[in-house]
Amino acid sequence: MGGRPPLRDNVGVRKVPITVPAKIAVAAAVAAAVLVIGAVGTDYGISIYAEYRLSCSVRTAAHLRSDPFVAIVAFPFLPQAVRGHYDELEIKANAVDQAVLGTASLEATMHSVDLNHAPWLIGPDTKLAVGELESRILIDSLHLGRYLSMSDLMVEAPTREISDATGGTTGSGISDSHGLVFTGTPRAAGFDHRVTVSVDIAIAPDDQATLVLTPTGILTGPDTANRSVPADRRDAVLRAFTARLPRQRLPFGVAPTAAGARGSDVIIEGVTRGVTVTLEQFKQS
Repeated sequence: MGGRPPLRDNVGVRKVPITVPAKIAVAAAVAAAVLVIGAVGTDYGISIYAEYRLSCSVRTAAHLRSDPFVAIVAFPFLPQAVRGHYDELEIKANAVDQAVLGTASLEATMHSVDLNHAPWLIGPDTKLAVGELESRILIDSLHLGRYLSMSDLMVEAPTREISDATGGTTGSGISDSHGLVFTGTPRAAGFDHRVTVSVDIAIAPDDQATLVLTPTGILTGPDTANRSVPADRRDAVLRAFTARLPRQRLPFGVAPTAAGARGSDVIIEGVTRGVTVTLEQFKQS
């Protein structure tokens, strides 16, 4: 019968010939990609090892109970290591022993760090010349509440930030120091209900290592405990939120320049420039 011829495999498929130069170009591109991936992987691996060594060095020098989190913010890493000059280093240590509060968290961010001709793997005794140093103490609500004899204390940033170019916060996200929102049960004042109080915090003028808490009023309404306080109990309740926290020395001995809140933490921060530090100075008290 005059039907169509049966179909066969690959009917109508045309093979495109690949010339020798094209094959060489493809092979070269693949080889270059492999080299790039290998170089990036090697750079990343060495940076991870350098961070591990830095973490161990901070723990040893500052006598910490555990290795802190550290980051060497550098890509590619090897050129900076060869020069002995890192763009940025970060150190964060949680639950650091502290005499006054029990524990607190410490942070430091270093910009433009010169190793002073020391090896690129930072040891416990390495001196670091720092272009700009940010230093912070973080006091969480739980430990601050214990200090104030309030087991349920919660701290929040001001309900309305100061309207300025930074939105009322520092570059590290710390709120303004006025009007922080403290909520807790001031049983020490003989008041067994949760109340919300507006609190100003500041560095004591007579001691840069002392943080002062000064309540300014009772807050009611949305996003508060919404509990009013009788006039004859008001002073006692406000006194329960009043405190001085001594021995709050910032990492590396930096003088405090700001205080506020971030999340549920009260934070003291200091920023300085053009200093030389050692890792043992990370923990000051």
